[in-house]
Amino acid sequence: MNHYETVFILNPVLSDDQVKETVKKYEDFLDSKGAKMVNKENWGLKKLAYPIQHKKSGFYHLFEYQVEGEVIDQLELLFRRDERMMRFLTVKLDKHAVAWAEKRVKRNNQKA
Repeated sequence: MNHYETVFILNPVLSDDQVKETVKKYEDFLDSKGAKMVNKENWGLKKLAYPIQHKKSGFYHLFEYQVEGEVIDQLELLFRRDERMMRFLTVKLDKHAVAWAEKRVKRNNQKA
């Protein structure tokens, strides 16, 4: 199983319930495909660097998980079909990126 990190931006006009429902949908999809969720982060509503679909902000979320590579294509296909999704980026993590992600999680837990 490979280690991946996906950051996605949801449309800012969604209500809190709609955002939670969308995030849960993708989390459930990964669970159904046998993914092991390592970390989830809700970064909240952030201003975008440039307008996307005439919007100046969006809800950012990060998933860090382990799964087989074939699942990524299926996940990204779901992202492309979802009109609530503005942008997404999936990155395969190497051992150095995994170590850095663990440090980031520890640092965030200490702040909380």
